[in-house]
Amino acid sequence: MRLGLALGYWGRGPSSDHVPLAREAERLGYHSVWTAESWGSDAFTPLTWIAAQTTTIRLGTAVAQMAARSPTTTAMHALTLDHLSGGRVMLGLGLSGPQVVEGWYGRPFPTSPLTATREYVDVVRQVLRREGPVESAGRFHSHPYRGPDATGLGKPLKPITHPLRAGLPILLGAEGPKNVAQTVRIADGWLPLYWAPSRPEVYGPAVADLPEGFLVAPMAQVKVCDDVAAGLLPVKAMLGFYIGGMGHAARNFHADLMARMGYEEEARRIQELFLSGRREEAVLAVPDAFADEISLVGPRERIAERLESWRKGPVTDLLALAPDPHTLRVLAELNS
Repeated sequence: MRLGLALGYWGRGPSSDHVPLAREAERLGYHSVWTAESWGSDAFTPLTWIAAQTTTIRLGTAVAQMAARSPTTTAMHALTLDHLSGGRVMLGLGLSGPQVVEGWYGRPFPTSPLTATREYVDVVRQVLRREGPVESAGRFHSHPYRGPDATGLGKPLKPITHPLRAGLPILLGAEGPKNVAQTVRIADGWLPLYWAPSRPEVYGPAVADLPEGFLVAPMAQVKVCDDVAAGLLPVKAMLGFYIGGMGHAARNFHADLMARMGYEEEARRIQELFLSGRREEAVLAVPDAFADEISLVGPRERIAERLESWRKGPVTDLLALAPDPHTLRVLAELNS
């Protein structure tokens, strides 16, 4: 199992420790570093900044939101950074949810998310292969555009720039069993959310029959500390926000996943508290047991013991949300 450093997205502004952490991770032998985006900082610019100040560590987006860019634009970002970094890019994509897609990007959330994802990945792969002009008569992604307001002057185009790698890895964030099954069919890897080593069946039968070389790269908060309860508070804060606020009360993929993992009553309670403005109570309502099973928190010996269960399953890359160099170093020592 390889290690990655997950930096997420910015909060109020850029974090001064992201580049030093990435460089320390590279020194320690971490395989990859990952950035993200929500409705603030974008995923590609910070990754480019990190690329310029590192030499070997792989560069991943976990995730770049599909609604933020047309598939050809995303492919342009990926092939450009892949050239500049010497072939280090791993493209992680995610559909997000109706709240973000319609509220932030001002676009309709696709009525068939599986179809929209499949079309998006197909167009990105066409660009990266550069075997001919990009053409897609998709329901959600049409190249050239042929909608009712089209001029009719669009023509299929092939990228001017020759991509460095036709097989640049594409990973997908997927939560529901059908989405995971499609991810196994069309992508090079999967970015699970809330991975619990003891219950991979939550994601559906596809997890039990993965193709050779398929990447499984979950994110987990990692913290070396003496007080487990205190160490779990940041995990609970993250869960309170995602379960409670990253979606509508009637349609929240994160809450649905927590429910499938055996915490349905707690998930609905967190939503209720968060959406009524009682955010601190929502965080405290996150069960310690749930936060604990999807993270690696506690003294070195405890993390070492729990790390074994992560190694035994299908996980190929553990993407650590580790905010301090000490935790990065201990995790590298334990995984060596």
